[in-house]
Amino acid sequence: MTVRLSDEALQLVSLFEETTDATVRDCVIDEEFDRIIFLVKPGEMGQAIGSGGEYVAAVEAEIGKPIKLVEDADTAADFVANALAPAAVYNVTISENDDRMAYVEVAQEDRGVAIGADGRNIEAARTLAQRHYDIDGIELT
Repeated sequence: MTVRLSDEALQLVSLFEETTDATVRDCVIDEEFDRIIFLVKPGEMGQAIGSGGEYVAAVEAEIGKPIKLVEDADTAADFVANALAPAAVYNVTISENDDRMAYVEVAQEDRGVAIGADGRNIEAARTLAQRHYDIDGIELT
């Protein structure tokens, strides 16, 4: 799927990449939770974060909003698991019915982490999964 970014999102991607030297594959301006979500190329999450979180902190200070980072993946199941990190995801099953759904087995003690405060983590995962893998919804099992 091709994702089109707004001018504002492109500027944020440029700032993030210049600060971190990590490759950003998508940027979502999440107005509901007043944050920016960056999708980072696989294998570059450490580079995106920086030692002790220095790069993320620098970009957050520059833009004045919190940042959520998600590592891209080659499969829809791995992508959904990454989007719900740091929750312990045991298995992801993607239904191929009319409505493509991701059913995610999460450790019971990590359900709250997967959902996030006010549902912010699972909503970020749903948004990105829709944009990149045409997944209509994510349900925790």
